[in-house]
Amino acid sequence: MSRHRSLTAALVSSLALVASLLLASPVHAATSEVNDWTCQPSAAQPRPVVLLHGLSANAEANWSFHGPRIAAAGYCVFSLTYGVGPWGPSSGGWVPIDESADEIGAFIDEVLLATGAAQVDLVGHSEGAFQSLYVTKVKEYADRVGRVVALAPPTHGTSVAGLVTLGYLLGGQSLVEAFTSLAQCPACADLVVGGGAVGLLTDGPIAQPGVTYTIVASRYDAVVTPPTTSFVKEPGVTNYFVQDRCPFDLVGHVGIAVDPTLTSMILRGLDGSSKITCGFGPPL
Repeated sequence: MSRHRSLTAALVSSLALVASLLLASPVHAATSEVNDWTCQPSAAQPRPVVLLHGLSANAEANWSFHGPRIAAAGYCVFSLTYGVGPWGPSSGGWVPIDESADEIGAFIDEVLLATGAAQVDLVGHSEGAFQSLYVTKVKEYADRVGRVVALAPPTHGTSVAGLVTLGYLLGGQSLVEAFTSLAQCPACADLVVGGGAVGLLTDGPIAQPGVTYTIVASRYDAVVTPPTTSFVKEPGVTNYFVQDRCPFDLVGHVGIAVDPTLTSMILRGLDGSSKITCGFGPPL
């Protein structure tokens, strides 16, 4: 087999793995590690962690890799599928950003009530990363959020081309058409450059007093372009590329969901001191 065919086969294999993880899991099947509503935060990790998935994904699929590992580090971990749209209950993030933000806010309140904690930490990927910033600022949840770890957020908006790329990565032409249809994907209109939710988030400072932010992006992100648009250059925000710490990890936007490097970066963002260990994620 030629080198070109070998690389192509590896790429297709990686794509199939990530797509199956993000699109095929059932929505409400809580694991013993995530969505354990009897979990009580410890003195070492006093804030429960709420995980926010990306566009077209769902809670269990997007966080099947990182979620149990965050829980194994001693955190109470919770996730929800928000913004369910025309693709059924296994696929979320489609409705207007503000509507999803209301769902997320209500879920945060539910977690706080169940755990007795005063604040949560938010960890988001892609649209979920945008929501971690949006809910904290626009929905005025800063007093209920301690830390935000945002993975590849389209903070300042992405391009239609970026949405097309995401569609191809996750599902081919059918998802491309969904991502470019305002009727099927109001969230997409909110997240492009100049979109309504982007305008609300970027009107004035994004970082809120009292909240510690970490934003991690990949230099090889083909969805949020250019990748620097993820960053928030304000006091209280740590911004870096995966490759600044782990130069040989060529992970892409979707591959962030299954990259062990990102697990260690999430934990570092949550506690400020965990060691970052380098691994490899799919270049997708």
